[in-house]
Amino acid sequence: MTDGLARAASALVLVAALAGCGASPPPSAHQAQAPEEAMTRVGDVLVRANVLPTTIIGEAVATQYGVERDPGTVMLLVGVRRDADGGETALPARVTATAADLLGKRQQLQMREVRSGEFIDYVGTARVIAPDTLRFVVTATPEGGSPMELRFNRDFFPR
Repeated sequence: MTDGLARAASALVLVAALAGCGASPPPSAHQAQAPEEAMTRVGDVLVRANVLPTTIIGEAVATQYGVERDPGTVMLLVGVRRDADGGETALPARVTATAADLLGKRQQLQMREVRSGEFIDYVGTARVIAPDTLRFVVTATPEGGSPMELRFNRDFFPR
């Protein structure tokens, strides 16, 4: 399997795990859609970020990530990886993030490290009142490395 196919398969497994774990989600104020990944690369280091309405993740995943499922809350999930010949390896990092809505109201996200086996993810939540667009700025500094910045927008719509 090529790296591209492996990444696509991994993304599909993540979406299925996030959407399918636990009991059925309650009605959401957001459209449930496959997460759109934002990514930046410096050398062999990748920073990937996804934002998901917390109502589309299952109870087990919400518990694992320490996130409360709520129609007005979205979860930012950031991974910092070294992309080497044999695949990706999780890297410890310092991750900070902000989210700002269309009116300019800015939220500092409290990012926390979540470990699961060999994987390390960084998770934070933001409040949103749909319809709105949140502008995210994520800064990840891998251990012993330089800061990497990722900027992206996500739209949220009432359901």
